[in-house]
Amino acid sequence: MQPLAMAPRLLLLLAFLRLGTTGPLVQGRGFRSPTVAWPSFFNFNQSQGVQETIQIPNNGSAPLLVDVQVFVSNVFNVDILRYTVSSMLLLRLSWVDTRLAWNASLYPQHAVTLPWDSLWTPGLTIQEALWVDWQDQSPRARVGPDGHVDLYLALTTETNCDFELLHFPRDQSDCNLSFYALSNTVLELEFRAHAVNEIVSVKREYVVWGLETQIPPRQLVPCFQVTLRLQNTALKAIIALLVPGEALLLADMCGGLLPLRATERIAYKVTLLLGYLVFHSSLVQALPSSSSCNPLLIYYFTVLLLLLFISTMETVLLAALQARGHLRARSSPIPNPRGEQQDHGDLGPHPEEAPGMKESRSWAEAADHIFFLVYVVGVVCSQFFFIGFWMWATCKSDPAPGEAIPHGGQPRL
Repeated sequence: MQPLAMAPRLLLLLAFLRLGTTGPLVQGRGFRSPTVAWPSFFNFNQSQGVQETIQIPNNGSAPLLVDVQVFVSNVFNVDILRYTVSSMLLLRLSWVDTRLAWNASLYPQHAVTLPWDSLWTPGLTIQEALWVDWQDQSPRARVGPDGHVDLYLALTTETNCDFELLHFPRDQSDCNLSFYALSNTVLELEFRAHAVNEIVSVKREYVVWGLETQIPPRQLVPCFQVTLRLQNTALKAIIALLVPGEALLLADMCGGLLPLRATERIAYKVTLLLGYLVFHSSLVQALPSSSSCNPLLIYYFTVLLLLLFISTMETVLLAALQARGHLRARSSPIPNPRGEQQDHGDLGPHPEEAPGMKESRSWAEAADHIFFLVYVVGVVCSQFFFIGFWMWATCKSDPAPGEAIPHGGQPRL
């Protein structure tokens, strides 16, 4: 009669654990007798026993060790203007909960699956995340006979990233994803993290060249950090920014070959300057800005703007001086040689130019030729100087407000 008396009690216990009444969670022979050794999460006489499984497992004097494997499957939507990056991750969490172990000799099942809210799981928070989308809202944990628990969590997140854009578009940046278990302390829980790069697509403007994991020291709560090393392929920026800028600079140097007295030269120079101003305005919107270590391209294109401005101003000033000299020479009388009578008749279609007009033209053309040579040498030297400065220049970003303020920053031990 004892097995019959225990049957209603067993059914109520299974219903309370939300494990169903159609069959046992751990299937196998010998289930008929109620006096056999059940898995530990079945050995509850009251509801307080279920609440104990939600508490973190006791590992004695040492913290519970949770092994974390981070599989990075995709990194997309790298936005350097907003300083954000989106990524898809798969987390595999493993730990041992002896309360969930059972006698494998009596119940030879290799593993069982449990709802994640029926046992203790570490609650994770990403510090840099703007939003997190957990793909499975009700994941299930896999439990082995020895209490070994495996839990898989798939997520998509958008996080902040402090891009190092000094050498944009050949920039490299480290983006951190810091996972915190805010409901536990470092005395209760400890992480051991590993990262695996499973990205198979390289058709991205930014590609992931490395993955690193680390445990930040001296933290109040357990945490681990995943670092994505991103590198810009630079093809888009070279085609859209550098090629048009260099083409305009070369066109401006070729404009210096036009004769100074040609009226088309001023129109040509002014058109180039106005076109570059439009290009520069769109360039400012395309390049990111920062409180420190701005991209070198911003300064480079500003120098190009100054060069075009100086070249245009030189053409306008020398053309104005030459035109003023012509007007002055035409207003002054032309002296006649002694003993030669002036012919008041028709001078013909090609009268001789005044000496003052020839002197002003020769002086302006000589100054324009000298400026052209100096301008070409200056442009070539500036290109080599910028290449060298690009290769050797370094910049250290200002510390974050939380690190710079003595009483700010994250709480540490």
